[in-house]
Amino acid sequence: MRALAVPFDALDPHAVYGICKLRQDVFVVEQECPYPDLDGRDVEPETRHVLLMVDDALLGYGRVLDDRDTWRIGRVLLAPDARGRGWADPIMRTALQVAKGRDVVLDAQSPLTGWYATFGFVADGPEFLEDGIPHTPMRLSR
Repeated sequence: MRALAVPFDALDPHAVYGICKLRQDVFVVEQECPYPDLDGRDVEPETRHVLLMVDDALLGYGRVLDDRDTWRIGRVLLAPDARGRGWADPIMRTALQVAKGRDVVLDAQSPLTGWYATFGFVADGPEFLEDGIPHTPMRLSR
């Protein structure tokens, strides 16, 4: 198992397809949230795609965005058959290695706030609904 962070231009077409399919399978199909996943931010030069590879299979993903004053981590997920093994931890550790020198923000699905807290994140605003799912804004101050 390895987690790596790469810019969009370094991804081959098969990796891009795998990322899009995994994000669609989890967020759109499993969580029943039809939303415009392809938001234009994937191709920004400073965006990093964190891929969790087990053997040659993409089993997890996260995205790090440059929001100028802060870094933003999002789209963190594991394939259903990869859950419950602690494999999301390397995704977050790798994302945080990318996000250096500034505060880091994210919108956590509220049941996962405790897990994000293990990386130093604290709630940074009131809970809100996004696509019918409770989320909590969180911040890691640096």
